[in-house]
Amino acid sequence: MILLKDILYKVTLKSVTGNPGVPVNAIHFDSRKVGLNDVFVAIRGTQSDGHDYIKKAEEQGAIAIICEQMPTAFVNGITYVQTSDTAQALALMASNFYGNPSENLKLVGITGTNGKTTIASLLHQLFTKAGFKAGLLSTVKILVGDDEFPATHTTPDSLTINQYLARMSEAGVEYCFMEVSSHGIHQKRTEGLHFEGGIFTNLSHDHLDYHETFAEYRDVKKSFFDNLPKTAFALTNGDDRNGQVMLQNTQAKKYTYALKSFADYRAQILENQLTGLLLKVNDQEVWVKLIGSFNAYNVLAIYAAAELLGLTQLEALQYLSELTSVNGRFQYLISSKKITAIVDYAHTPDALKNVLETINDIRTKNEELITVVGCGGDRDRTKRPKMGKIAAALSTKVIFTSDNPRSEDPEAIIEEIEKGVEPLDYKKILSVTSRKQAIKTACQMATENDIILIAGKGHETYQEVKGERTDFDDFKIVKELLTELNK
Repeated sequence: MILLKDILYKVTLKSVTGNPGVPVNAIHFDSRKVGLNDVFVAIRGTQSDGHDYIKKAEEQGAIAIICEQMPTAFVNGITYVQTSDTAQALALMASNFYGNPSENLKLVGITGTNGKTTIASLLHQLFTKAGFKAGLLSTVKILVGDDEFPATHTTPDSLTINQYLARMSEAGVEYCFMEVSSHGIHQKRTEGLHFEGGIFTNLSHDHLDYHETFAEYRDVKKSFFDNLPKTAFALTNGDDRNGQVMLQNTQAKKYTYALKSFADYRAQILENQLTGLLLKVNDQEVWVKLIGSFNAYNVLAIYAAAELLGLTQLEALQYLSELTSVNGRFQYLISSKKITAIVDYAHTPDALKNVLETINDIRTKNEELITVVGCGGDRDRTKRPKMGKIAAALSTKVIFTSDNPRSEDPEAIIEEIEKGVEPLDYKKILSVTSRKQAIKTACQMATENDIILIAGKGHETYQEVKGERTDFDDFKIVKELLTELNK
């Protein structure tokens, strides 16, 4: 039996009306899930305000209400707790409710615009290969040892995070690697978690529909490092101009990694091929099965983190060489007619530029590079023309298409992407609203040795249109189409 007062540990209280010693069954921030003797936490969200659902929670048997603004009338037998920040309170309460599981394992948070999924997933893979039981909280999936669960957000809500961390703790997981999004930090989902370390990848144009300014987006990322304890490590990309900003106020032990500047962990690209990279990492050569300079940064961050978490240099390098790429991250196939198709999650201008530059570095320039790309609806509109400009400038042919249009008109999104294309690149572009038809068109246009890049959705196996999700897997579709066309 857990008491309300026990799960309120570390929560800043403004006032309490009723009995804080009541036993509680569960915590919810969705009033529809509230049952007898549950706690309801009223969160002010971007779409709705939980305070509007206090009455519903009361009617459904809530034993306690946690809120920022007290209701005008109280119900007998219900305890009302007022706090200045219910999002923060929820995170702290969730951690207390599940027995503060993050303290029982070594939790590492990875934040930045690009590379979070790759670094988190490959660290999980590396530590598993090294013989440890590891956990993963990522955009692609959640792993508790060998058990897999579907992921719904880059950083889940604080109840879900602590629920999975508790499972990991019970299963004897020693290390957990977690993607930490700017939304997750801003909405206090990671409050109350004990981190062993934090990794900063890079910062570029993304999520400005939510954060409004780049400075705000950067400062939210920085706040994650500000809150790391003295016992943790803070590992940052020394080649990113925002890397040092992340370290300004952190109490954690500071480390840097870089390809171009002086750093604690350095790497040099010796060979860059479609089959992998030959790197010199801190004077030791290693061949990895990942492709492109952007992945050289990811590999270096993984190597540094592995050492900081206790592996020897030799162990870290050995397991690095065995890592295999993450689904939807530069995932490629070569058809029987020698057409290469690459599927990548690149959905920001910087990520798209990195992938296209990597392909251009590898290819001979005697073949076509055909890019299929779109932009998501109900998201940052300012990046659309930038994506269009980059795609057209760095490809020989471009097909603009739908991504996840959500509630927006896909053709209107495509028009905004096209606005960024320079006049000299107009002749390269084609617009095909249906994503499947766009991929098919690219396959029909391609001849021997040509390269097709399908960008934006990566690992996603659905397409969201007008509130409905239908099955859609870029890699599966292009594989089927190329097989069919090559018969």
